[in-house]
Amino acid sequence: MAGNKTFTMIKPDAVKAGHIGAIMAKINEAGFRIVAMKLTKLSPEKAGEFYAVHKERPFYQELVDFMSSGPIVAAILEKDNAVEDFRTLIGATDPSKAAPGTIRALFATSIGENAIHGSDSDENAQIEGSFHFAVTEMF
Repeated sequence: MAGNKTFTMIKPDAVKAGHIGAIMAKINEAGFRIVAMKLTKLSPEKAGEFYAVHKERPFYQELVDFMSSGPIVAAILEKDNAVEDFRTLIGATDPSKAAPGTIRALFATSIGENAIHGSDSDENAQIEGSFHFAVTEMF
């Protein structure tokens, strides 16, 4: 059974471009409720911890550098079928392949600077949310 919570981060490129409000509006319009949200900045060490699963991938250091380059907005969202519905809302990682109207189609500039992160499973949503928030009562 699908869970009702997911985790997201508005990435440094979208924050710098001033898209926080527009992205949050799309999230709200899609029926998600914000359970927790904060504006923060990841240190290179924290970004490395968060993306440790990709440590052996060739893009790891570039990802860590990018994610620690400026502020992010971290949030826990609630809705039935949250993970799957949110992944649909944000669109494909490559914005040129993202469906029209999705967050990445609207706000991403490249595969690397793709505006937003969304958890890919209920398990990862809990792990990622717990990384940023004290969420024992939220999950």
